[in-house]
Amino acid sequence: MKDLHNDAASLIGEAEGISRRDLLKAALGTGFAVAALPVTAETVVKTDSEGLTAGTITVTVDGYPVPVYRAQPNGKTGLPVLLVISEIFGVHEHIADVARRFAKQGYLALAPNLFARQGDPQKEPSIAELQKNIISKTPDIQVMRDLDACVAWAKQNGGAADKLGITGFCWGGRITWLYAAHNPAVKAGVAWYGRLLGEVTANTPKHPVDVAATLKTPILGLYGAKDQGIPLDTVEKMKAELAKGQSGSTFVIYPNSGHAFHADYRPSYVEADAKDGWKRALDWFKQHGVD
Repeated sequence: MKDLHNDAASLIGEAEGISRRDLLKAALGTGFAVAALPVTAETVVKTDSEGLTAGTITVTVDGYPVPVYRAQPNGKTGLPVLLVISEIFGVHEHIADVARRFAKQGYLALAPNLFARQGDPQKEPSIAELQKNIISKTPDIQVMRDLDACVAWAKQNGGAADKLGITGFCWGGRITWLYAAHNPAVKAGVAWYGRLLGEVTANTPKHPVDVAATLKTPILGLYGAKDQGIPLDTVEKMKAELAKGQSGSTFVIYPNSGHAFHADYRPSYVEADAKDGWKRALDWFKQHGVD
């Protein structure tokens, strides 16, 4: 897949002639996916956009306009670039807020709608239907190309080419491992409870455990011991594969957390672990030169 990274610059561009439907689809960072409800309103963290440039831009990949939620400090260039990869629920209110949190720390944060061609995750009525209708139909190779295009856009719009990081949640945690293996320019990543093993299909030919031994980028894995979807034995398998290489990746396992412990809008949220993970993420990026 690495050959796709080299021609990313030719894929970038501002979308023209976008239909009303596409413009509505591009309204990222609002609301929550139906499949993620109910929202635990009292715990939702709100980050304002004061001092930031925040909103939706588009990058064009193979002629398709991909909406991307962008947040960055006003009037600054040479910014460290951080790709923020969503859960299966897409770029909704929480993911946009996370992007603004990073922007407040001085990052050019980009959260692309990586499901744009397949449909709108926010409208799917259940997780099962969301998985069937959208997630299973989203090819990893498409995701890699879209992220390459985001990186190229960032380089042309105030981002520092030598300060690239990636972080992702759940589905995005898996992509964090894979994109770090795909793009050697990524200096560090933080994967929040991303699946490590899985079924091999045409759309998902490899999983993090398959790239771990040859991975060069240091990844911090933040996982919950009570995560029923990601058993600790799969984390141990990942550790064993990582030990064959020299990426410097490591895991932090939170004994009191299950899946999605950072998702402050869901009942799964564990405030103490979410805050600890956030601090560790910022420290990890700083330690590896993405700041």
